[in-house]
Amino acid sequence: MSSLSFLEPVRLWSFGALLVVLGGYLLVQRRRGAYAARLASAELLDSILPQRTGWRRHVAASVSLLALGIFTAAFARPAYPVRVPRERATVMLAIDVSLSMQAEDVSPSRLSAAQLAAKRFVEELPPTLNLGLVSFAGTASVIVPPTTDRALAARAIDNLTLDESTAIGDAILVSLDAIANMQPDGTGELPPARIILLSDGTTTVGVEDAVASEEAKSAGVPVSTIAFGTKEGFITYDDPSTEAVEADLIPVPVGDENLEAIADATDGTYFAASSLDELEAVYEDIGSAIGYETVDREITDWFVGAGLATLLVSTALSLWWFQRLL
Repeated sequence: MSSLSFLEPVRLWSFGALLVVLGGYLLVQRRRGAYAARLASAELLDSILPQRTGWRRHVAASVSLLALGIFTAAFARPAYPVRVPRERATVMLAIDVSLSMQAEDVSPSRLSAAQLAAKRFVEELPPTLNLGLVSFAGTASVIVPPTTDRALAARAIDNLTLDESTAIGDAILVSLDAIANMQPDGTGELPPARIILLSDGTTTVGVEDAVASEEAKSAGVPVSTIAFGTKEGFITYDDPSTEAVEADLIPVPVGDENLEAIADATDGTYFAASSLDELEAVYEDIGSAIGYETVDREITDWFVGAGLATLLVSTALSLWWFQRLL
């Protein structure tokens, strides 16, 4: 939950001086009351000082103390957390195009739904972020190097085609290579990066998941994984090498445990989606995390303005009630 903070919290000790002022005011009022009681009775005071200030004096003093309190808080440089687009970051989107992605347990198919959701994700990313696209089946390749050209990424997503096998580990390593080829920023360091990997299966060829995860962990690049599909998914496969009349029905249940392990090993986040709506919600969730960052925005000027307004109220009350400034 968003909350107020202070950029110079040590200055809040200045409130101690305000407490001293408050204590002094209370002490003066107590002594004043005792002194008046020694001079005469309440009835005599009413006849001599019929226009005693009473509660109004305390109201004016309280408003003045409130103004001092606001100025003291302003001295500590108050700040409020706000979400702002990241200036620079690299996101590699790796999409599984293995044959199992033609399963229709997700309408219209796993791949078609993945393409629709991915394009929406691309459109909603802040324009300053670099986005790269990797497709993988039996091998992995960068089909769009990290760029801010969203149209290029969208066209590449539309042109994804299916192939055999699944090389998740290779997809991670290829994504890491694309990130490493980015130009350093003004500090000489690479901009922050993250890999988003969508798959419905487990690694069948290529580099092992654990090896690729270790590389990502060493590079400081989290891999957020999305297990897309259901346990009931299947595809029809017609083997051209046989003379079978009917195509075989091959179960392709979503592989979630390996994807969750990759996310855990790389400090990423694991998601499971079994429909287009769920996948779009996942992308929205991820986009909110990587596309924006929370920073403390200083609001000292707000406090100074509030303090001045409160001080003006105190001054106006003193002039109205007592014909003096304070």
